[in-house]
Amino acid sequence: MCCLGRADMVSEPLLHKMKILVVDDDRMSVTLLEQLLQRRGYSHVMGITDSRKALDICATFDPDLILLDLIMPEMDGFALLEALREDGSESFLPIVVLTADITEEARAHALEAGATDFLVKPVSQAEALLRIRNLLEVRRLNVVLENRRAALEEAVRERTAELRGTIAELQTANQRLQSASAFSGA
Repeated sequence: MCCLGRADMVSEPLLHKMKILVVDDDRMSVTLLEQLLQRRGYSHVMGITDSRKALDICATFDPDLILLDLIMPEMDGFALLEALREDGSESFLPIVVLTADITEEARAHALEAGATDFLVKPVSQAEALLRIRNLLEVRRLNVVLENRRAALEEAVRERTAELRGTIAELQTANQRLQSASAFSGA
């Protein structure tokens, strides 16, 4: 873990349980990334070479991070990026583009389509592991915040319902008092 710097990171075991999807048409690249990640403790890594299956796999596998090649037959990485971002989901899903194309146009197009980060092929293992860890940590914190937000919204709904019930009881009691007061004063 020397290349990761902060090996004592508290959330590291949690990150290793997060799901990573590798999408690349080159089987060797997929295998190398899967092995690299598994050697570093990531236990839920899935690699595919057919980008046309990526959307269905995302729906069932529910990845926390996607490593995506740009240049692929059938459905390229740009089209897949756009399709993944079209769902309108508010949750943060980091997508790291893997590419040998280092042109400014490719970077701008990928970022515009929804890429979170870039890794240039051939990928530096140390850099890849650091970027993956950092993005998984951001994803983990985003999920924690989303869960807390949802819990707070539920607590507010419950408390609001309780308050409405109390207000209704008070209004009923007030009406009874007014009726009793009017009856006794008549």
